[in-house]
Amino acid sequence: MLSDSGLMDLIDQEYKRKVLLLTATQKQAQRGHRESEDSDNRGNFIETLTVIANHDALINEKMREKGNAKYTSGTIQNEILECLANMVRDDIVKEVKESEVFSVIADESKDLQKKEQLSLVVRYYYSGAIHESFLDFQHAQDLDAKGLSDKIIQCLEKYGLNYKENLIGQGYDGAAVMSGKHSGVAARIQAEAKQAFYVHCNAHCLNLVLVDTVKSVAEVDCFFTLLQRLYVYMTGSYVHQKWMEVQKDMYGGQCRELQKLSDTRWACRAVACRNLLDRLPAVLHVLEQISSEDNGDRSVDARGLLAQIDLTFIALLTTFQKLLGTTKRLSDLLQAPSLDLAIAVDLIESLHATFQEYRNETFAHDLWQEISDTAKLCNVAVENVTKKREQRVSSKLGGSHITCTIGLRRGDEDKNSFRQRLLYPILDCIMSEMDRRFSKSNCVLMNGIQALNPQSCTFLDKGQVLQLGDLYGSDQEDLTHELHQARRVVKRKMDSGAVQLGSVTDFTVFLEPYKEVFPDLFRLCKVATAIPVSTAGCERSFSALKLIKTHLRTTMVDGRLSHLGVLSIESRRAKALNMDDFIKVFASSHNNRRIQLF
Repeated sequence: MLSDSGLMDLIDQEYKRKVLLLTATQKQAQRGHRESEDSDNRGNFIETLTVIANHDALINEKMREKGNAKYTSGTIQNEILECLANMVRDDIVKEVKESEVFSVIADESKDLQKKEQLSLVVRYYYSGAIHESFLDFQHAQDLDAKGLSDKIIQCLEKYGLNYKENLIGQGYDGAAVMSGKHSGVAARIQAEAKQAFYVHCNAHCLNLVLVDTVKSVAEVDCFFTLLQRLYVYMTGSYVHQKWMEVQKDMYGGQCRELQKLSDTRWACRAVACRNLLDRLPAVLHVLEQISSEDNGDRSVDARGLLAQIDLTFIALLTTFQKLLGTTKRLSDLLQAPSLDLAIAVDLIESLHATFQEYRNETFAHDLWQEISDTAKLCNVAVENVTKKREQRVSSKLGGSHITCTIGLRRGDEDKNSFRQRLLYPILDCIMSEMDRRFSKSNCVLMNGIQALNPQSCTFLDKGQVLQLGDLYGSDQEDLTHELHQARRVVKRKMDSGAVQLGSVTDFTVFLEPYKEVFPDLFRLCKVATAIPVSTAGCERSFSALKLIKTHLRTTMVDGRLSHLGVLSIESRRAKALNMDDFIKVFASSHNNRRIQLF
């Protein structure tokens, strides 16, 4: 039984653990610049404990004690954070080991201290769902393929994960150091783990499709450059004030801001195009006002921007607002942790089919009508006022005469010019890039995963499933028998309406109660769900990194950063930790402490 002193210590520890965990999961700084009693700001950790002490006599007594056993120092904070983070990691590793197969997702980014931080995420199937769990931030000193692959392997070994037998996939971006076929990170790790096949991040592939499209069509490159110049100009202090006033006069209600263009997330430019298109009359009004003022630089810049907002600009703005809006929906879906590769491929094919449908007269006519309506609203001429003298054509040429090298004919030149010179080249570039970057028709891995998708026409196809099983060491004879029985079970259940299977994950959940009967097939289903789709899990960890290691916290050591990263990113797990288990683990690690917790 605990003594009164021991009970006080236990309550005190519980409060301190909870305060430290709260600040960690909320990505708040714990320590202050000076934590002495005469300091005005002793940091969030001690200041919060002080507030609690004002309402709790036991905590107040412990906080006022003299000596070195208050458990509030920076060293103790690090030890508690490490203990909590390791408990979260142990929970993740336990699930990965029970799942048996897993994939690793890795990416690197610089923090504010200019250190390259390698983010490591594991993807696996567990208890009816796909999980992407963050494991660690590692300071990557060597950014070559050998250095990065060694870091990843060391991290997996550190947490006791059997990567040589159970690592079945790798997800990285398309950088040569990661994806190189002969000496990249993927190739080096696969040399150790034979079944760890590399998958290029699908969200990154979609981004590259848009980047290459812009490079291929000269007018589009100029259009996005002008869009960024407009953003920079409209966010100037003087111009921005006028911009707000004009919006209130013309539209009322909430004013909108123009969006900065992202160099890495092109699908997000849909928001920039949408905001500018909705407020284009107001933008033109602001530019017209400033261009008539007697201010050299500002007025000249306004006249230059105003002169470039013509019918072609409006046509491209309307077109990309439509195309990027369609692309952004897929980009958002590809970043979902629960998405499996089979559904991702279906969504990509659906997007390709949508762009193919856009390449017709009806879509071009409707889009041109929107362009014309916007141009009229902005007082931009839709048709040329002065037309060139028509060229006389010999009657012998009949209807075969063309006026340019891309097939434009006389009559309705503006509409045809837009369709042939801008719309169709943009759509053709997007579709050709999608064919090149997402082509997996001959990939045994992809065909096998599709054969485990209940919505696929090749569902449970013997040849494709056996090929997938061969990649991952399944017994071919046993797998053949399992397929035969699985078809019968699935047909009986679906005919009776007992189950509805819509994805590989649904099929995996369906097989889980029968995993002793279908061990090889169930393992292949776990493989199919664990194959990475994108590196969005790492990107989300970098968002947390920016909030944890701020300008005021750049001296944070790597260990503390990693522990805070785990607690904040995996906050759901951290908040569910058992206090009694924490006390036991912490006490067993600190036998020399003055306070006896038991």
